[in-house]
Amino acid sequence: MDAAIKAFFERYEAFMNRALAGPVDVRDCAAFFASDFIAATPAGIMGGKNDDSLVAAMEQGYRHYRDIGTKEMEIADIRLMPIDERHVLANVDWKAVYRRTDAPDLTIDFVVHYLVRHGQEQPKIFGWIAGDEDALLRKHGIG
Repeated sequence: MDAAIKAFFERYEAFMNRALAGPVDVRDCAAFFASDFIAATPAGIMGGKNDDSLVAAMEQGYRHYRDIGTKEMEIADIRLMPIDERHVLANVDWKAVYRRTDAPDLTIDFVVHYLVRHGQEQPKIFGWIAGDEDALLRKHGIG
């Protein structure tokens, strides 16, 4: 199980970096997510569907990341905590690299906790818990 989940996140990381390099078909990214999902951030908790609204949000999100100079997303570490035989909590440490015009590139570390279903089908993210991304970026003068 561990190897399959880690390989899943490596594919997710590769897709994100292609999307940061330029426009891509984000429907490929939507395939990483379950048909329904939950998200929790300091802004609140929301539920969503893997439909055209998710695709539109992803397109907007990647465009925003490119606009603020996000150059690369790298997984620094993945810690897996099994929940049961079909579900795992994946604690993913990310390193985001931002291009700046007036200074060297800046790397910001952050963690996202993903709820992943696995088993007979390909793994799917059905939830995530993240910190206050906007505050973190403001703290570093980005955005």
